Amino acid sequence: MNKMNNIYRIFLVSLVVGVSTCAQAHGEGVHARTVSPEQKDWGIAGDELSVKRTVTLSMDDNMRFTPSLLSFKQGETVRFVIRNKGKMLHELVIGTRKELDQHAAMMLKFPTMEHDEPYMAHVASGKTGGLVWTFNRTGEFDFACLIAGHYQAGMVGKIRVTAVVP
Repeated sequence: MNKMNNIYRIFLVSLVVGVSTCAQAHGEGVHARTVSPEQKDWGIAGDELSVKRTVTLSMDDNMRFTPSLLSFKQGETVRFVIRNKGKMLHELVIGTRKELDQHAAMMLKFPTMEHDEPYMAHVASGKTGGLVWTFNRTGEFDFACLIAGHYQAGMVGKIRVTAVVP
């Protein structure tokens, strides 16, 4: 009987851990990520210890980000503090216009699609979330809320990354 109780306990713990891990996709706040950083055209996941600058963004149900234009220097690691001042879920996703267009189209087809990458943060109504990103490539990039309909309503912003001049 004791052996069955132990097996049952192990099963319950495994179930709870599995469910909590799956529920993170559109959860609140910052998640600990265990995946290796992947280089993207717009940069790479940042290391908390390398943060030199914090930028606070707010988003609301008017489908706007404030500020909507951000400028960084190449190599800068930035902590984004993202405040959702609205009454509905919003997200911040960094990428190229092409990537965001493709992802937004997928979100329209599959509005409950779960996704969680180091360059995105899902923030519940009235909550604050965040992410850390290193802008190691120069260029003009975008950020947006890709929840179905939000992107199409104009919930977008622009990021400019310029080279460091010696």
